[in-house]
Amino acid sequence: MLKKLFLLLILSQPSFAQRQMEALNRGVVAVPTAEGSMFISWRLLGNDPESVAFNIYRNKEKLNTKPLVSSNFTDKNPVEGAVYSLRAVLKGVEQKNAATALSFKKSYLEIPLQIPASGTTPDGKNYTYNANDASVGDLDGDGEYEIILKWEPSNAKDNSQDGYTGNVFLDAYKLNGIRLWQIDLGKNIRAGAHYTQFMVYDLDGDGKAEVACKTADGITDGKGKTIGDASKDYRNTQGRVLEGAEFFTIFEGQTGAALASTEYLPSRFPIDSWGTPEHNDRNGNRADRFLACVAYLDGKQPSVVMCRGYYARTVLAAWDWRSGKLTSRWIFDTKNGFPSYEGQGNHNLTAADVDKDGKDEIVFGAMVVDDNGKGLFSTGFGHGDAIHVSDLDPTHEGLEVFGIHENKDKDATRPGMALYDAKTGKTLVRTAEGKDVGRGVAADIDSVHLGAELWGGMVVDGKSRLLNVKGEDIGEAPNSANFLAWWDGDLGRELLDGNHIDKYRAGRLLTAEGCTSNNGTKSTPALSADLFGDWREEVIFRTNDNKNLRIYSTTILTEHRLVTLMHDPQYRLSIAAQNVAYNQPPHTSYYLGTGMKKAPKQVIKLIKR
Repeated sequence: MLKKLFLLLILSQPSFAQRQMEALNRGVVAVPTAEGSMFISWRLLGNDPESVAFNIYRNKEKLNTKPLVSSNFTDKNPVEGAVYSLRAVLKGVEQKNAATALSFKKSYLEIPLQIPASGTTPDGKNYTYNANDASVGDLDGDGEYEIILKWEPSNAKDNSQDGYTGNVFLDAYKLNGIRLWQIDLGKNIRAGAHYTQFMVYDLDGDGKAEVACKTADGITDGKGKTIGDASKDYRNTQGRVLEGAEFFTIFEGQTGAALASTEYLPSRFPIDSWGTPEHNDRNGNRADRFLACVAYLDGKQPSVVMCRGYYARTVLAAWDWRSGKLTSRWIFDTKNGFPSYEGQGNHNLTAADVDKDGKDEIVFGAMVVDDNGKGLFSTGFGHGDAIHVSDLDPTHEGLEVFGIHENKDKDATRPGMALYDAKTGKTLVRTAEGKDVGRGVAADIDSVHLGAELWGGMVVDGKSRLLNVKGEDIGEAPNSANFLAWWDGDLGRELLDGNHIDKYRAGRLLTAEGCTSNNGTKSTPALSADLFGDWREEVIFRTNDNKNLRIYSTTILTEHRLVTLMHDPQYRLSIAAQNVAYNQPPHTSYYLGTGMKKAPKQVIKLIKR
């Protein structure tokens, strides 16, 4: 009887397909510390046995007396020029294969860049180039990430602004500074945060990442081949592109070669169909608002979701790249029976399995689209500038969504800041009623209270207040309401803003001297992600002169043993979408913070080349 009952319990548990993910190497790094030591850290992988341990070597000398169960180590007596290596230990037996560390010469890894040539617009104005948003993917299948960097001209425009812009370029760099290729998006793709959203991911399961983005006539791929008609110039006298062909293109990650192009869905026409009757235009301010993400819509293989519009009409188009063929999976269009979903999108989005069916939904701001392309629910809270999706409240079942909302009309029935159940849309916390809120963050920054803290829109006596995840005022909020990073040794998260990292109520942990941030007052890094080493996050900044990227990695010991965050599918997908419009920090699919339970083992399949 007990055996039958046990079998029934097992069968009643949901069984999900394995998600295809990158087969990363150990990512061993050796970083010099300010105290003169050498900090070595490495990845725990998603398919590692629970019992795996490690031995660390400096040249041929083993540095640990017994196998290490952590994923970091400090060598207090480093030898100049030494090579560090790591061997896994399974069931007490040291494995033969050794992973050699990537050694930093300074407190950061510097990657030299090739800056595009300056240019002049048709109206005679000069422009230069800045290194802008970045993404990562294993382009060649060697288990190490490459960096894909967007070059933005100094005359990049918001959609509300007239004016010509220079071309946008995408470059691919290996960590040793070798540039693999450059894609020139041409004169018919306007430069600005809302135009080019580039997805880097292994879409077809061949062990190598592809690059996907919106294109147009006159693109030059990484092999020098032109897409469409290079003679076409669709820019009007205001520098806007409101006519001409629009494509969606898949590029080979290793070479930058265009593999397939198709018509971008949906079309921009009619251009004045993307706003509300009260707020509309014919200059592309609303029609040319783009977002994108990658999502496991079938629970196994990733799809790309390209989006257009969010102030009123909103369209999401899902695409599959399989066996050399690019096919449409579904199209969600608010004009086709989803009026309550109009005007609910953000300048950002998140792919997450909100209903725990093993397939991803698209959290689009104040509304969610199901994995099948149908509307799941809309809160009606309206458009916003920031979104955070995770298990923010570990005492509440499932994922939660925290967002802020614009409220230009000062509608007292709508919150400026809200937390809702990601599965049902039920409101859990709402505040700043009738207010127009432009910044907001959710993260565990205060170890006293279980769960994430919320801040950005609650102001009392001129000071921003910090709320716990239940919506209770617990003190003054930090000055920063921007990016985040797991940086020090505890499980709480730190504040990443501009070129520095701070701990709430404890002060400065890192200042990236000689570096600067991107995107104006947004002050975002090129990228923040768990790129190598242990589970803590790295940060990529550009130098002030745009000649280099610098990758900073923590040198603080931690006793916490966690699998690389890049083998948590939701976190990995949020890295792919980090470059989209108003960049947002990544979040895990589980509660990662003070008082957390053991992190769940992800149902994934690592795809090797």
